[in-house]
Amino acid sequence: MSRLNGKVCLITGGARGQGEAEARLFCAEGAKVWIADVLDADGQALATELGCQYRHLDVSDETQWQAVVADVLALDGRLDVLINNAGIFRSRRMIDTSTEEFQQVMAINATGVFLGMREVAPPMIKQSNGSIVNISSLAGMRGAAGAIAYGASKWAVRGMTKTAAVELARKGVRVNSIHPGVIETPMADQLGVGTDKIARRTPLGRTADASEVAKMALFLASDESSYSTGSEFIIDGGLNAL
Repeated sequence: MSRLNGKVCLITGGARGQGEAEARLFCAEGAKVWIADVLDADGQALATELGCQYRHLDVSDETQWQAVVADVLALDGRLDVLINNAGIFRSRRMIDTSTEEFQQVMAINATGVFLGMREVAPPMIKQSNGSIVNISSLAGMRGAAGAIAYGASKWAVRGMTKTAAVELARKGVRVNSIHPGVIETPMADQLGVGTDKIARRTPLGRTADASEVAKMALFLASDESSYSTGSEFIIDGGLNAL
């Protein structure tokens, strides 16, 4: 398996859940993977298992972004793929959401994506090639009660993806977003409703495994998606069709 042979890939939030699934698949497909997260013990253990690199990264901190990207370039000389996967979820209705909580979600889910794209764009432009994959959500396509901050952040990711795609297209850099529905990860436990209830509402009759999102990310990271940029890729079992 060699769909990412020789590509240097940075995955944020890579210590567990969707990010872990992406790291495992990308390594299996020949990529040189860098895992970045705030979960240092989990991230380092996974990197050791996979034989790849781990770095601590709070995605809301621009100096940490600068340090991680500098490390990637110093060791590997290039950066071909960024998977902006790190994110948090808070289940709270609008009238119960504090300003501090709203800003925390936006800082990680939206500002973190902005900082990542801004930091990796120059080296990708220099090499005239690159793929940025931003993990948004079905909540970035439609409204959802009890998720005002999360929804706002994921709509922001969708909008930033389109702007960045237009700005970077002539530079050889593609930018796309993935919009998962409910995925069986630790974040799903924070939804406040059983995933079995959501599965019953889903046309395909089930929730998704993180590996299914990883396969979509693999397609967008690879040269197979060379004519796709500025697009939303929905992976939700048909929920958005209802």
